[in-house]
Amino acid sequence: MKPVAIRNIPRAPAEHVAALSRFGVSTIHEAMGRSGLMKPYLRPIYPGAAACGTAVTVLAQPGDNWMLHVAVEMCRPGDMLVVAVTTDNTDGMFGELLATSLKARGVVGLVIDAGCRDVKALTEIRFPVWPRAVNPRGTVKATPGCVNVPVVCAGALVNPGDVVAADDDGVVVVPRADAEAVARAAAAREAKEEATRKRLAAGELGLDIYGMREALAKAGLVWLDEAP
Repeated sequence: MKPVAIRNIPRAPAEHVAALSRFGVSTIHEAMGRSGLMKPYLRPIYPGAAACGTAVTVLAQPGDNWMLHVAVEMCRPGDMLVVAVTTDNTDGMFGELLATSLKARGVVGLVIDAGCRDVKALTEIRFPVWPRAVNPRGTVKATPGCVNVPVVCAGALVNPGDVVAADDDGVVVVPRADAEAVARAAAAREAKEEATRKRLAAGELGLDIYGMREALAKAGLVWLDEAP
């Protein structure tokens, strides 16, 4: 792909992003028909990290963070920077100085299928990052890549302007065109789960709430009062 940096992209409407930000990654994933998850090796650098924003995408060369600097200029308040790499890499391509620049632009977080460093400083400034690895190994600025093109990050397709949500459970991508519908589905799912939570707290069993007993019997499970 020819190196390119696209300045203007369509983004999911702010109200749809705000609606999705109410929900955890697991709920959004289930509301989308159990789709959209990035691979689980992406982990937050500190507990309790959570962010939801519109994707500005980067396709970077391994061990080269040049295009992250280019991407900063493309970011707007409410964006989430999503970095894919042309081949597997865990070098520390992101740290405190880039985070300081992104915070100044109103960026809500970073997802990177490579390494991150300066974790202590990033935690202190509360800039959430979901990296593939924590690695102090530095990088170069030698080979151009792309900004705001479709990328595959940790196994998930991300188009510029899609909604990316991340928390302690992982990272999920919601296509821009589906954001409103997924937010409605997530709200319905959360309401259903709240009703189930109350029944479980009252002592009812999941076996009965979910009607599992008949299916288990058909599958061959036998309940015995004592060992034979």
